[in-house]
Amino acid sequence: MRMSLTPRDETFYELFTESARNILMGSRLLVELFNEDADREAIAEKMRACEHAGDDCVHRIMQRMNQTFVTPFDRQDIHRLAGDMDDIMDFMEAAADLVVLYQLDELPREMIGQVEVLERSAELTAEAMPRLKSMRDLEEYWIEINRLENQGDRVYRKLLAQLFGGDYDALTVLKLKEIVDQLEQAMDAFEHVANTVETIAVKES
Repeated sequence: MRMSLTPRDETFYELFTESARNILMGSRLLVELFNEDADREAIAEKMRACEHAGDDCVHRIMQRMNQTFVTPFDRQDIHRLAGDMDDIMDFMEAAADLVVLYQLDELPREMIGQVEVLERSAELTAEAMPRLKSMRDLEEYWIEINRLENQGDRVYRKLLAQLFGGDYDALTVLKLKEIVDQLEQAMDAFEHVANTVETIAVKES
């Protein structure tokens, strides 16, 4: 661990933890969205609130970075990590919003596999963010996120095969594929977060 004679602002750790917990809340709302009796409009509204909370958190991170002389780790990595976490929430919120906008009463059951992978990734990310302060016990986190991303890719490919298998009309295929793509991009963003955490850990070791 590098040492500095200048005190470092540790507020960043709290803000990244807050952002990760907000993402976890969003992922759990996505799971609720797939319940048969779900009030999808109400859930989508809660997702929008989470997305706004995520934007606010990113704003505070950037504001803090601009006001801080010595940051806990590289400024570029802070910027990248905040942006990647914001992307996760944006993609998840977009998926929920599209379900409501497209008025899709029935969703392929296989899509729950995507949101379950996202929820697990969110849990791991929320657990990992507080450990940035000590930079300990993070390797298992980014390894597991990489495994989950590969699992998510397999689920995504199976869903595409199902969508284009002839069971849906062309317009429904286009609508469902857009939602599936948003969920896939959210999973990719989780991996980007994990990769950035790995980069930070290597630099600080």
